[in-house]
Amino acid sequence: MNYGGFFDVSGKELRINELNLIMGNPSFWNNKDSAEVVIEESNALKKSIDKVNKLKELVNGNLDVIELLIESPDEELQNVIENDLLIIEKAIDTLKLEIMLSDPSDKKGAILEIHAGAGGTESCDWASMLMRMYLRWCDSKNFKYDIIDEQNGEEAGIKSVSILVKGFNAYGYLKSERGVHRLVRISPFDSNKRRHTSFASVEVIPEIENDIAIEIGEYDLKIDVYRSSGAGGQSVNTTDSAVRITHIPSGIVVTCQNERSQLKNKEKALQVLKSKLYQREVEKRNQSILSMKSDHREIEFGSQIRSYVMQPYIMVKDHRTNIETSNVSKVLDGDIDIFIEGYLKGSVSNE
Repeated sequence: MNYGGFFDVSGKELRINELNLIMGNPSFWNNKDSAEVVIEESNALKKSIDKVNKLKELVNGNLDVIELLIESPDEELQNVIENDLLIIEKAIDTLKLEIMLSDPSDKKGAILEIHAGAGGTESCDWASMLMRMYLRWCDSKNFKYDIIDEQNGEEAGIKSVSILVKGFNAYGYLKSERGVHRLVRISPFDSNKRRHTSFASVEVIPEIENDIAIEIGEYDLKIDVYRSSGAGGQSVNTTDSAVRITHIPSGIVVTCQNERSQLKNKEKALQVLKSKLYQREVEKRNQSILSMKSDHREIEFGSQIRSYVMQPYIMVKDHRTNIETSNVSKVLDGDIDIFIEGYLKGSVSNE
């Protein structure tokens, strides 16, 4: 069994040295957000190196035992070796995922957007279920998140939501969730208990650091302020603190209403706008406006990347990888790693 390059941590150690130099700069804490990103990357790299070193020790220890078994077979020792082999293979799979997330954007935070499709209350409820699923997934990864903007449905659920997810490799993992998600169930809103199909779209873009220069002309922005309609407390809902920014040349519209201050909402909305403009420039550079939205489709039947079926049978199936599970409730509680990992592995094998 050849594990070769999985034990080479020289690149990670070099990057840690670079980060240490950055952290040693007297002006390091002038920008708190950027500083936290650097610290998070450094900690993640150190943990990765620690895992590699422990894995290396386990492999070498087992190789020594295998030499003893060749000379003197022992059934109990052989069982220990077989159990350790399963642990080693699982650890190798984890390291493979880290290697897959090699694009510079992968290590960044992510802006996750969910939009209800056609279908009124049904789709709005489905969009809120997806929001809960992703927030639970973030909790399981210890990723911090901030709900930037949330538009409630007329009767239930949400029409749309924008969530800023903070964490090392957050975008690298979440980019696999881009596309249309389909739900089939007996509707709780239908008095006749009929089966309904609902759709919601998920878009994910990388968060850019504040030190990346994005040119925005003085007259390129239209800024509107209005009263927040979401949760957040009395002062949020009774003052014109919410901000809507329209980038006139591109038509991109960004809203933020979660902060109590109009100024803070404006700052966060501008950050999201810059991330979207940066993504657009990356797409142009790759000669395809959909290069980072490979699963961008209409929010309708036949366009889904994943189906969540609760009636007439129970199954969640990813249509890109054919990975499926019958534990729908577990998936909706945020256990989506099986789909994320399957997509990433498939993407690398197709390159």
